[in-house]
Amino acid sequence: MHAASREALANAKQHLDTLLSGSTNAVAVAAQTGTELFDVVEVLDGDRGLRVAVADSSATPEQRSGLVTAVFGTKVTQVTLDALTFAAAQVWSTPRELRTGLVELGRRALLRAAEQQNQLAQVEDELFRLGRILDDKKQLTQMLGDRNATPAAKRELLAKVLYGKVSSITEALALQVIGRPDSNPIDDMAHLSSLAAGLEGKTVAHVVSAVQLDKAQEQALVEKLGRIYGRKMSIHAEVDPSLLGGMVVRVGDEVIDGSTSGKLERLRANLV
Repeated sequence: MHAASREALANAKQHLDTLLSGSTNAVAVAAQTGTELFDVVEVLDGDRGLRVAVADSSATPEQRSGLVTAVFGTKVTQVTLDALTFAAAQVWSTPRELRTGLVELGRRALLRAAEQQNQLAQVEDELFRLGRILDDKKQLTQMLGDRNATPAAKRELLAKVLYGKVSSITEALALQVIGRPDSNPIDDMAHLSSLAAGLEGKTVAHVVSAVQLDKAQEQALVEKLGRIYGRKMSIHAEVDPSLLGGMVVRVGDEVIDGSTSGKLERLRANLV
């Protein structure tokens, strides 16, 4: 995303948070706002002319906001409309980046709904676990990532898998991202999970260990990584017996390999 769009998105996120924090029924309003923002993106995806016009930097902010009001004013709630008109008044580098921004706002609204229900950590964990399930079930992942399948068909398939197994917010986010992928199902779920952690002020550490970590070990790791990186951490843990012992920790692009298999590999390399 270009600099102008990054600034526009940051402003729009802050404005959205203000709108949602001032709502009397915060959970319902945030959830509805997120759903309606996704509906707006569906309309923009199907109408290139409208998508271009809403992001037209040669028009005044008032003209862009007025266009949004004329098209969506009677179709969405006032909070959603306020979020939309504010976003349209910002300067976006391209129509595509405006669309991406609205998707981010929709996701943020749903995550704020989870936060209001004290379910943000649960949603973060469910999204991470869903990504791991997709990584294990290659056929399902291939079907969900099939670009020839319609978004509706992919959502229907995933809805059957998720039914009764996750919270409503997790399901809504997962179905949205499957119908509107940024990358691939596994990476998109990981991104959503990281967004949830970010709202709690946490950075995700992806930990792969040879054996399952217990709660005490996870907490000790959280504290140690927190000291190393100087910020709160959220552990996303999975097991891989092929590591033989120890663990591999990834934070962003940085990898700390303390596994037995990694040590043996480095030893072999030094002996060559």
